Amino acid sequence: MKKHIPNLFTLMNLFFGCCAIIATFQSGTMATMDESGAMLIEIPEPIYFASLFIALAGVVDFFDGFVARWLKVDSELGKQLDSLADVVSFGVAPSFIVFQFLRLSLASDANALNNSSLLMAPAFIIAMAGAYRLAKFNIDTEQANYFKGVPIPMIGILTAAFPLIYWQSQITIVSKLMLSPVFWYAYIVFVAYLMVMNTPMLALKSLGKNKKLMVPLIILVADIILSALFFKWLAIPFGFIGYCLVSLFYKNTITQLK
Repeated sequence: MKKHIPNLFTLMNLFFGCCAIIATFQSGTMATMDESGAMLIEIPEPIYFASLFIALAGVVDFFDGFVARWLKVDSELGKQLDSLADVVSFGVAPSFIVFQFLRLSLASDANALNNSSLLMAPAFIIAMAGAYRLAKFNIDTEQANYFKGVPIPMIGILTAAFPLIYWQSQITIVSKLMLSPVFWYAYIVFVAYLMVMNTPMLALKSLGKNKKLMVPLIILVADIILSALFFKWLAIPFGFIGYCLVSLFYKNTITQLK
């Protein structure tokens, strides 16, 4: 029986991912204002719940691996099930968040009525890249102690932060940037590339295997804490950028992990 306990966590990951998808298309709106008090475009209010559900999926995704190692019940079934859940929670659900932002960005255009719905389809490149990344991970024995490319849960959490950033940020340039189709198309290409690239990236589970990696851990924690104090939800993209930069700087150390 205990061998199925980690799988229950994984299935909860999938459950929260499905809830996130539903939340992105529920009715209801909420507006936000910039620092001058001007009202910006309204976004679907329940999209914040999508962010919450993706965050919950991230929590249980962490614990399914932890519980499996603790109970010593790692299995091939659990590995495959985890990937299937991840592609929904951190690939498909975030794609729908980007889809909604693209829809709202294009709706604010003067020629909105002439825009094709196909202009929003690139949002699903995130899910496609995530699926490819997970399939590659499952057959690559070199990724036991580090990742090749950014893991899909990080992309999912990063994307889930944007509705909260848009809602809370009163910095005009940030809010308006997130209503730009160009920003979202660039974001899609950027995160898709990060997932499929072969560059070694730090795995948090391996930090204790090399004392040199304690330095980047301290840097990352300091980066996130300081960003949270001054920029609130912007701490998530700042922390993500910090993770990428630290991984690149310590690339040679990362690949030597055994």
